[in-house]
Amino acid sequence: MANHKSAEKRARQTKVRTARNKSQESSVKSAVKKVRAAIEAKDKATASKLLQTAQSLLARLAKTGVIKDNTAARKTGRLASQINKL
Repeated sequence: MANHKSAEKRARQTKVRTARNKSQESSVKSAVKKVRAAIEAKDKATASKLLQTAQSLLARLAKTGVIKDNTAARKTGRLASQINKL
C-alpha cells in the first residue's frame, strides 16, 4: 500500500494506464479477429481493408509501448501473408 503522497499518485496513474492499455489491446484483438474471419470466408477485398485498420492499431500500440515492436510486426506480417495466399 502506498504510504507517500507521490506513491499514491503513481498508484492512481497506474490504474488509469492499465485500464487504457487493456482497452486498446482488446480493440486490437477484435480487429485481428475480424481480419481472420474475412480470411476464413476467403474475402480478399474485405480482409485487405480490415488489415489496414488492424495494422494501424498494432503500430500505434507498438509506438506507445503497450506491445513490443516485433510482436506488432509479426502479427501484421502473418496476416498479410495469409491474405496474399488467397
